Amino acid sequence: MGFAHAAGSADESAIRTVNVNWGKAYNGGDAKAVTALYADDAVLLPPGAPGARGKAAILDFYTKDIADTKAQGAQLVLACEPGDRSPAPCKSQTEVVVSGNLGCEVGYMKVIVKGTVVDTGKWLSVMRKKDGRWQLVRDTWNMDTPPAPPEARK
Repeated sequence: MGFAHAAGSADESAIRTVNVNWGKAYNGGDAKAVTALYADDAVLLPPGAPGARGKAAILDFYTKDIADTKAQGAQLVLACEPGDRSPAPCKSQTEVVVSGNLGCEVGYMKVIVKGTVVDTGKWLSVMRKKDGRWQLVRDTWNMDTPPAPPEARK
């Protein structure tokens, strides 16, 4: 693509670092640290839930989501190969595209509960560089396993 900076550019590395920090904060149970990675005007588009616009709504979403994840004993592992069902750590590189002060990252993930991979999925994060710092402005993900039919969710 004509948009990408040279492989391994400082911007590409900084974008990847945002999601590395996101994963550490999320798995560490720190909704405030996760939310701090988002721009004030960010929009979060979670699967199976309404969108969250702005930091207050994003913090509300992650406070509940992280608590639910912790209650299940789950951990998210980012930067995996698509469909990786091994409980081993992931070592893949994500795809990053940078154009001026906008960038996006595409990656794959898995969810582990008690040493077993229970699901795999993917994410797309759009970031904007402002005052030398990359921040999430649009963020979405979904899992590879289809959602349960409505009657099974009751």
